[in-house]
Amino acid sequence: MELTAKHFKANASKALVDAQLQKALGNVEKGFIGKRQKSVDALPEFDALRDSSRDIKNHVLEHLDLYLEEYEAKVTASGGIVHWAETAEDARRIVLAICKKANARTVTKGKSMITEEIALNDHLEANGIEPVETDLGEYIIQLRGEHPSHIIAPAVHLNKEQVESDFRRVHTHLPEGRDLSEPVSLLSEAREVLRQRYFAADVGITGANFLVAETGSSVIVTNEGNGDLTQTLGKVHVVVASIEKIVPTLEDTSQILRVLARSATGQDMSVYTTFSTGPKRHEDPDGPDEYHVVLLDNGRSEMIGTEYQDMLRCIRCGACMNHCPVYHVVGGHAYGSVYPGPMGAVLTPSLNGIEETGQLPNASTFCGRCEEVCPMRIPLPKMMRHWREREFERNLTPSVARYGLKFWAFFAKRPKLYRFAASFGIPILSVLGGSTRRFRSMPMAGGWTRYRDLPAPEGRTFQQQWAQRETLKQEAKQ
Repeated sequence: MELTAKHFKANASKALVDAQLQKALGNVEKGFIGKRQKSVDALPEFDALRDSSRDIKNHVLEHLDLYLEEYEAKVTASGGIVHWAETAEDARRIVLAICKKANARTVTKGKSMITEEIALNDHLEANGIEPVETDLGEYIIQLRGEHPSHIIAPAVHLNKEQVESDFRRVHTHLPEGRDLSEPVSLLSEAREVLRQRYFAADVGITGANFLVAETGSSVIVTNEGNGDLTQTLGKVHVVVASIEKIVPTLEDTSQILRVLARSATGQDMSVYTTFSTGPKRHEDPDGPDEYHVVLLDNGRSEMIGTEYQDMLRCIRCGACMNHCPVYHVVGGHAYGSVYPGPMGAVLTPSLNGIEETGQLPNASTFCGRCEEVCPMRIPLPKMMRHWREREFERNLTPSVARYGLKFWAFFAKRPKLYRFAASFGIPILSVLGGSTRRFRSMPMAGGWTRYRDLPAPEGRTFQQQWAQRETLKQEAKQ
């Protein structure tokens, strides 16, 4: 499955008429929004924690070089090794070298958007190493040859009937008549298959929700426990994380954890929150013999000091897409990028360039719900607007849109002319709308009228109504 952000509009059109997808997307609103609100309402200090979490991350970004150096020193002191990767290619090369040194033929993987970003699975497979996703959602989409459609619920675009079909197609050992019609039976089947893969793997690869500078620890947050098995059963544990995941102290980590699960799934805390510090010690009964951390930049350092720096506060909770009306109707795959939804509409152009991803910042109604629910108070609409401005400045916007905006700007810059045109044009449009007060078609508005009628303007303009209001206020004073 190829990721093509350039084709967002075409992808979205297909998604809108995909009955299976539309059925599955109904679970996003049902499964996330209400649970988040209930959890937030039960914590009076939630907004104060958001402010504190924002400030912690802002502090880190202002001193990122110092915290990265401190983190590396603590990892080294605990017996681990830190590898620096400037690009995705560097990260792939480093991970492959670690796997080859361990003579690994199979690696297990915990859920990790960073490994999706660097296309690690494809690279390992091309070099004769089999990656096995152990998160249930990731495992399902791996069977289908797809990418995640959501950053915390990778298979949210699927229905259980589709999952059952994939299990029956791939799990050839299934006895005839085995019941896989319910989620519990599907989970049991996946657990039975994956349990064998944990013991066969020589290397376990995870991402990291946080990297703690104070202790050199990596932190993963899961609901299935697969991450724990991935990082403790193999001989080698490899953490792949981006540089902005640094948090100063354990106390800071605890604060942010209190807003993470509530924003993501509506839980007070995820079922498993696991801190890993270095390889197995002499007295430890289990754990990896080697502990590696691959720190990826991949364009993030270039975001520091720009209008997009706030995006580096993101903790990947998924709340923005859970509440996004655009995501609700097109799903994650339509975005054609590793990171979908509002956060992807900002981050993807930062990583891949606006030339390749210009349609994504336009995939927004600017309703502001994403910023309203973001636990790190990231101003996503503002940054999407900045990307739209850059797209326009570089003449990447479609010509019809550019000329339309220039035509409107001509009048908007000349208030008297604007008022005259509005007072002259609106009554005409109102009459042309007929008794239905609607247009079924209109030149240059086909993108709207192809799917719905366009309401005809009625009554006075806003400026006329405001002037009348001010006049009435003055008369009332007299």
